[in-house]
Amino acid sequence: MEQRSRLLKFAIPVIAVLFVLVAYQYGYERIRAETSSVREMQAMKFRTLEKYITVVAERPIIEARLASSKEQRKADDAKIIEGQTYSLSANTLEDIVRGIITGRDGSISSERVEKPDDLGAFKVVNVSMDVVLPDTRALSDVIYSIETRTPYIVVRELDVRARNIREPRELTVKLRIAALTGGK
Repeated sequence: MEQRSRLLKFAIPVIAVLFVLVAYQYGYERIRAETSSVREMQAMKFRTLEKYITVVAERPIIEARLASSKEQRKADDAKIIEGQTYSLSANTLEDIVRGIITGRDGSISSERVEKPDDLGAFKVVNVSMDVVLPDTRALSDVIYSIETRTPYIVVRELDVRARNIREPRELTVKLRIAALTGGK
């Protein structure tokens, strides 16, 4: 019996020490790791919250920049010929020039849409027209109207000839006109 009591005297403290070690390793260490993880998540959420607060504080500035950009875009869009495709843009350009010419008592004998030129995000619409105008004053008015209007239209080539040399009233004019479009 004495041997059992001696074994118990050594076993109980060893079991107690082992129990404390197990409790420390699986209890205290795990709780400490979870606490550390929770603190890291709180810090990360706090940083994210600070970023959101900063972004929300900058919202009026961003909205002002957006409004400014929209106004700039509208102003830029007014300078180019509208049309979803190149053909529609060319047709719009022809209609604009046709209205200018017929408004000055001119007549159009032929119209041709030429090959587009690429200019990055834009395309250059090219149209050639053969026009008959009553006099040089009408020609001057037509060119002035084409060059000074919005959307911007440019006369690339101009060939003017008198229809009848003895009576130089009517003029035969060949125009090559170009404009920018955002179409595809």
